[in-house]
Amino acid sequence: MGPLNGTRIVEFAGIGPGPMAAMLLTDLGASVIRVDRPATVEAEKGGAPAPHMSAGRPALGVDLKSEAGVAIARRLVDAADVVLEGFRPGVMERLGLGPQACTETNPGLVYARMTGWGQSGPLAQRAGHDISYLSLNGALHSFGRAGQAPVPPANLVADFGGGAMFVVTGILSALLERQRSGQGQVVDAAMVDGSSLLLSMMYEDRERGAWSDERGTNYLDTGAPFYDVYACADGGYVSVGCLEPQFYAAFLDGIGLADADLPDQWDRQRWPELRERFAAALRSRDRDTWAEIFADTDACVQPVLSLAEAPHHPHVAARGSVTDAQGRLHPGTAPRFSRTPTAASRAPSYREPSLADTLKEWGVELPDETAR
Repeated sequence: MGPLNGTRIVEFAGIGPGPMAAMLLTDLGASVIRVDRPATVEAEKGGAPAPHMSAGRPALGVDLKSEAGVAIARRLVDAADVVLEGFRPGVMERLGLGPQACTETNPGLVYARMTGWGQSGPLAQRAGHDISYLSLNGALHSFGRAGQAPVPPANLVADFGGGAMFVVTGILSALLERQRSGQGQVVDAAMVDGSSLLLSMMYEDRERGAWSDERGTNYLDTGAPFYDVYACADGGYVSVGCLEPQFYAAFLDGIGLADADLPDQWDRQRWPELRERFAAALRSRDRDTWAEIFADTDACVQPVLSLAEAPHHPHVAARGSVTDAQGRLHPGTAPRFSRTPTAASRAPSYREPSLADTLKEWGVELPDETAR
């Protein structure tokens, strides 16, 4: 049933980190109702796929621009523990669904606001995407190789790492605090804030002179030859991450250079020489051969797998980290719990609760035509 069983959440549909957060909360056992545009919900009833990461929870089509629609949303909010919304600051207030209005009738409500720039600041009303937030907090500058342009890390860092994960952290923290105070509060989760916090180690290393603003010259950004990706004979790749001396020794042994006359591992001036030696050695065999050679070592060498290949790796398969079910790839759940097991709401075997049953469980009655 999951550790959040019994927790009721109203999700006002959005894109990116909002749905991701709602998906995580659903996996953890929360009862989530997605409030979405009537046309979107009707299309889903007709067989259209749900928006990205929005499957697995019942949806209610509501016209929030009408008084009747706002009244319906307020009924849900009054019965909920959490509201999750991702509109620009002020939008929910103009609809009559802002935190002040909602907590007048539900003082224990945790009101989570997921935005890119946050509820305040000069850019609060501006549009943005993952790449935008990473541009201003130093993250994007740090991704890429020396002498080359920065490389956007897909939308993993700001949207999902700095956004979804931090709004979930905020929601869970506020729910825990509510047990002591009996009061809800507003959670202001901003992708620019969360992704900045993810840079904590880099900022600390920079302060002590262990991290340079020059991209691709540091020990974790492809600057170090023992923390990088290398091409193999078949065009595949392996990742190498042997920072510690014992792991580095295991790596040298695996590629046949344990007894070679090599520069010291941390001699930065000679890193280019080390890189050439490693690259030549790793080009001598194909990716899967290297995977077999290093399979039972602590050299921190792994094959770089595609999304299609990942579910079939023995460890990934054993954990269910990514599953290929009926030809459909989907990640498993995280983290794992000893007493309250979770279920992946993306899995084909997952049975989405009906809207009618969920409303009944919440004790909310809506007009029949609304709750179809």
